[in-house]
Amino acid sequence: MSLTELLDLLGHDFMQRALLAALLTGLAAPAIGTFLVQRRLALLGDGIGHVAVTGVALGLLTGTSPTWTAVVVAILGAVLIEVIREQGHTNGDVALALLFYGGLAGGVLITGLAGEGAASLQVYLFGSVTSISATEVWYTAGLAVVVLTLTLGLLPQLFAVASDPEFARVAGLRVRFYNLLVAVLAAVSVTVAMRTVGLLLVSALMVVPVATSQQLARSFRATLLAAMVLGGLAAVGGLVVSAWLSARATVAPGPSIVLLALAMFAATWPVGVWLRRRRRLAEPFPIVAVDAPDSPDAHGVAGHDERAHDHRHDHEHGDDCGHPAVRHGDHVDYVHDGHRHAPHGEHYDEH
Repeated sequence: MSLTELLDLLGHDFMQRALLAALLTGLAAPAIGTFLVQRRLALLGDGIGHVAVTGVALGLLTGTSPTWTAVVVAILGAVLIEVIREQGHTNGDVALALLFYGGLAGGVLITGLAGEGAASLQVYLFGSVTSISATEVWYTAGLAVVVLTLTLGLLPQLFAVASDPEFARVAGLRVRFYNLLVAVLAAVSVTVAMRTVGLLLVSALMVVPVATSQQLARSFRATLLAAMVLGGLAAVGGLVVSAWLSARATVAPGPSIVLLALAMFAATWPVGVWLRRRRRLAEPFPIVAVDAPDSPDAHGVAGHDERAHDHRHDHEHGDDCGHPAVRHGDHVDYVHDGHRHAPHGEHYDEH
């Protein structure tokens, strides 16, 4: 497909609706996904996605909107998993497994009872953003605005609860309420992304942009904002790539979006490794007392402590040892295990 043909295709009404839905999804999903990653619940979105299959099936069975039935069932499932994690004896992994299998199996069963085939679920399992209607775009926009407003508006409280629940509780925050709120917002985000990337791939859009932004950003706020930007770029870019490839083969937008997000992570990972290494080398070393001038072993070098001899040092530093070398006056220090080691006779001094 030529560039002119691609631009002409993107100008159609159905593609305009698809681009808007993809952008909203790309912004909302990583926003709440940042808190899930912070709480080490990266797979929670996947579990909620499986539960939402039952909600979609209930919509098909009752003849109502699958979007709203999926929202209700996903919220109930998210609240249930949070309650089990907080009060139950079952750990989070087992509870997630219950959501995975029960939600997906229940959805397939109810779809069969509704007289629908597996093809009816495929639109929601793997996404079909190009067939989204104007009404569904309004639903998506409304839900995305709710997620973004609450996520950004309550950012300090949600961050405190996600990073250190005990400190947040001492500070007077209602930890249980905010944990439930994150779970509910995750459920809403899953249904927002349902038509864009599909229920089986939604967790990738919630997690991969966050993992990518963590390679580059240093603060939590910067990570969240960068994840939203990367999620929007991946969603819109994946849709455009899918449209461009449609002239040669049938390529669903959902997998294209996820693969583009993964490509972004792969491209930034070496940069992240390099940045972390530079930050580690730039960290100041602790300043220790200087030996007294009349000390028999005093070197008179600031930041040098003769008491820091490491006679058990079993690593021989050299040009090819792999540890960073830092020039220090008339000798070279080697950065090893977070400290600077300098050869001194038959042992190493720690600087």
